[in-house]
Amino acid sequence: MEREIKSVNGDLINISKIGIFYNRDNQKANYVGLDIEKCFQEMNINCALYTTDDYKKDITFAIVLGGDGTILKTARYYAKYDVPILGINLGRLGFLSQAKSSQTQEAIEYILNGSFKIENRIMLSTLDGRLNALNDIVIKGEAFSRTSRLYVHINDNIVCDYLADGLIISTPTGSTAYTLSAGGPILAPTLDAIVIVPICPHTMNARPIVIPSNEIIKITSSQNKPLLKISADGQETYNLGINEAIEIKKCEYNTKLLLLNIEKNSFYSVLKEKLHWGLSWKG
Repeated sequence: MEREIKSVNGDLINISKIGIFYNRDNQKANYVGLDIEKCFQEMNINCALYTTDDYKKDITFAIVLGGDGTILKTARYYAKYDVPILGINLGRLGFLSQAKSSQTQEAIEYILNGSFKIENRIMLSTLDGRLNALNDIVIKGEAFSRTSRLYVHINDNIVCDYLADGLIISTPTGSTAYTLSAGGPILAPTLDAIVIVPICPHTMNARPIVIPSNEIIKITSSQNKPLLKISADGQETYNLGINEAIEIKKCEYNTKLLLLNIEKNSFYSVLKEKLHWGLSWKG
């Protein structure tokens, strides 16, 4: 039997089968997960605890315990099944999370009362769909000590060639991660756009560029150079052959993040709280 909850914004989530996911190496997450599982079961809501090595296709709503890396891994799996995700932060920054481990009871109450919204986040896809990312796709040379010359084409038009340590192709969600560290701009997460950022470019005129998400990006390297590596969200990595072109485009499905309607939970408030954005330095 399906059990749906409608939010005050009109968004729907199905809580017929809730999955709670955690990294098996995080013992604290296991304890927190057991408490959440017990809470739902006492309300006769079907809920089970799993590790991130044991995703289930029939889950209708996912709660993720851990840091941003655990959420990213879960998002890449469940986006194609249209499953909303709620993050509970047990990591360091927790930029994608909605509550701390001490706030799980409060988070459950907000969900059951419909005090939430679902936010669609675009993803990137490459290697014919074998590699998808919520944050970013990164291309680097296989040789640690050498730069790479990378040619960027957008819709088959040559745009730039970079002599750099690599390139970051980022979603708005990923603009506050590696992209930000490499000097890229911060984008509001609901924008329909993609950011291209060179990593340590060996020129003064190489700058990040923001493009519409429906553009097709193709990256090639100069001939007979060291092999390239391509990674998704810093977690899945592939080696590329010499002269192999890389095509990156918007993924056909989105990640659905469940956001709680709590005080100071807007994107700009989170920037200030977690990145100290726009705060003056006090000596």
